[in-house]
Amino acid sequence: MPAHASSPKPLARIVADDGVSLKIDHGTLSLQLVRDNVLHVHFQPGDRHTPPTLVMSKHAPRNAQHPVKIQHSGQHITLRAAGLLVDVDTQRETLSVRRPGATRPLLSQTQLDTLAKGRIDLGFSANAPLYGIGGFDAFEKAGADLLRHGRQVAKAGHQGHAGAPLVWSTDGFAVLVDSKGARFDLDDHRMRIDGLSRPDADYYLIAGDPKAIFAAVADLSGHAPLFPKWAMGFTNSQWGIDQKELLDIVHTYRAKHIPIDNFTLDFDWKAWGEDHYGEFRWNPKKFPDGPSGKLAKELAAEGMQLTGIMKPRIHVNTVEGRFATAHHLWVPGEKVSNDYFSHKPVKDVDFDLPLTRQWFGKLAMKYSFDEGIVGWWNDEADETGDDTQFLNMQRSLYDAQRAHTDLRVWSINRNFWLGSQRYAYGLWSGDIKTGFTSMAGQRQRMLASIDTGAMLWGMDTGGFKGHPSNQNYARWMQFAAFVPIFRVHGDSSQKRQPWHYGARAERAATAAIRLRYRLLPYIYAYAWQYHAHGVGLVRPLTFDWPHDPKVRNDVGAWMFGDSLLVSPVVKQNQTKKHIYLPAGTWTNWFTGARYAGGRIITLNTDSTDWRDIPLFIRQGAIIPTQPVMDYVGQHPVKTITVDVFPAAHATHFDYYDDDGRTYAYEHGVYYLQRLSTRRDANGVHFRIDAPSGRYTPDLRHYLVKIHGTDAQTITGVSRRYADLDALRNADGEGWATGHDRYGPVTWVRLDARHARAITLH
Repeated sequence: MPAHASSPKPLARIVADDGVSLKIDHGTLSLQLVRDNVLHVHFQPGDRHTPPTLVMSKHAPRNAQHPVKIQHSGQHITLRAAGLLVDVDTQRETLSVRRPGATRPLLSQTQLDTLAKGRIDLGFSANAPLYGIGGFDAFEKAGADLLRHGRQVAKAGHQGHAGAPLVWSTDGFAVLVDSKGARFDLDDHRMRIDGLSRPDADYYLIAGDPKAIFAAVADLSGHAPLFPKWAMGFTNSQWGIDQKELLDIVHTYRAKHIPIDNFTLDFDWKAWGEDHYGEFRWNPKKFPDGPSGKLAKELAAEGMQLTGIMKPRIHVNTVEGRFATAHHLWVPGEKVSNDYFSHKPVKDVDFDLPLTRQWFGKLAMKYSFDEGIVGWWNDEADETGDDTQFLNMQRSLYDAQRAHTDLRVWSINRNFWLGSQRYAYGLWSGDIKTGFTSMAGQRQRMLASIDTGAMLWGMDTGGFKGHPSNQNYARWMQFAAFVPIFRVHGDSSQKRQPWHYGARAERAATAAIRLRYRLLPYIYAYAWQYHAHGVGLVRPLTFDWPHDPKVRNDVGAWMFGDSLLVSPVVKQNQTKKHIYLPAGTWTNWFTGARYAGGRIITLNTDSTDWRDIPLFIRQGAIIPTQPVMDYVGQHPVKTITVDVFPAAHATHFDYYDDDGRTYAYEHGVYYLQRLSTRRDANGVHFRIDAPSGRYTPDLRHYLVKIHGTDAQTITGVSRRYADLDALRNADGEGWATGHDRYGPVTWVRLDARHARAITLH
């Protein structure tokens, strides 16, 4: 009943342990706290109840973590949990949610009767910044706009687009709708959501800061499995190649000691257009050792993974095409067309059908995976207009590979719909142009995608269409070294290896790749963080400074993990770059220069040799690194170096490792260990907690570099050495002091296998 009615009638209600069920006009409204900060709202008109869409995980939580307190007072019912207080006015038919102790609601719903019309109306504080819903496709003018306002359509979209029926705010709230597609109308204090795919409106109201919001979204829509560890490194993708050129390229990378782990093959690897499963098997003319698996084994011995392109279309006049026809597997209503590569008739199969997924996945295992293709570059499944076609294409491959082997799944795909992340799903930004303008535009495409939950993002570094200048290539490689998926690719005539762009560009690109490989322990720990807690390696500045208005629409910089801020050079011949550093103290990674945050700094940039990357260390940082190798796992790592920049407040880093290849981590076979630090009047404290998990890594010692401290004594470690070289050449634990580019430093070698606590005086 509307709030203005003269004689409001109390609603019937049934109270459960963690929620209430209310009889309202035209249906039943159930309210249930499914997390301490998440309210599940479900309106059922009459007896209509439809199943959840693919947005939701089948393991989505059904109960709060802690007991819910429910109170009745007159016409009000309140549900109270640790992170959320819900108030229901049963006479006025209104709903509000707020944080416990807060005076104003985060969200309010004053017209519950609109749910019967398939519309969700919510109010919030005026001018709350809003994010999410959708990103930008490859050809859309993105500007620098991360904020969402006006009419927004949640869709998977085309070519690099990311979508989710999710809107969230740095004011501390989010709304996740369980719907395949939706329309959001946003103004400065209200939102209207309609165009729902379900007659029974089903949605979640979430409270918390951005990281808490995305942790809840991961719980509800599904946690991402870990990519293989090799996927943290560098990928070279190429269209227009044969076996001889592939081997020449790989041998050149190895001879030059330019690290690389993955080569992704375009159309060339397939017998595309041939009968008897040419969409799935090797082209024996271009790759004579492909079908036997010999080529894959040869490259695996050199630390190179082979991954290949997959298409959603099948040639109709083939054994596989006739099977699809007989079993009605084609996308409904799609006409036969001639493929642009084979010039033969093709149609797209419908991956929303379980039989399609089962059939396609089994063929991919038999003819592709078993012959050496260990990862999936899924292309062009965004052309049917179906939000879940791409999701289900990768779901087909993920489910088939999980049933076939314990080796981890890897994929990249050309659009994203929330829920896709459950299937080892990466997104790349489509067939973008080369040039500085296109490169600069990838920043907002990445950050807007992450704002929808597409945390594993990459791009065709160098641009797909055209040939980048040497400078553009060098700067783009530096940019790409600090995104989740580091990959180069170009059109059929393009080569993207560093040695094709001149000596200066090769030096700059090689240095960026090597820095990426040095940071692999840091990067892999954030891969685990994403799997466990829903927030990935790269995040917009709003995730850490939600109340700083200067970062609300900032695409010029982002956090790379908790400790590093990067702001790549994206302008040609740039000599000075203006960068906003948020609150805190920051240290230039390369020079050691220190900056007070909360202001814009001006940085000189190298317009001649392109050697510099604007990269800053956040005070409190704990950054593990390892020696640079030609590929992941080339040599055992027995000592991890840990750079520590202590702050007056306590900080920590969760070091993570596992076998990097299988799903044994899902069964407790991992190594997880918290490292923490703090500076106070007594000195600098550093602590290693006891590790958890059943994996035994090669790791034996941490070489901890505590910056800004020239210790006189250390409580917890007694043996002092003359300098770093003496410490490295000795056995067991010990410490030494000296200087590096950051100033005074104390090096401490500690046994990594046991809990330790030390204090530097």
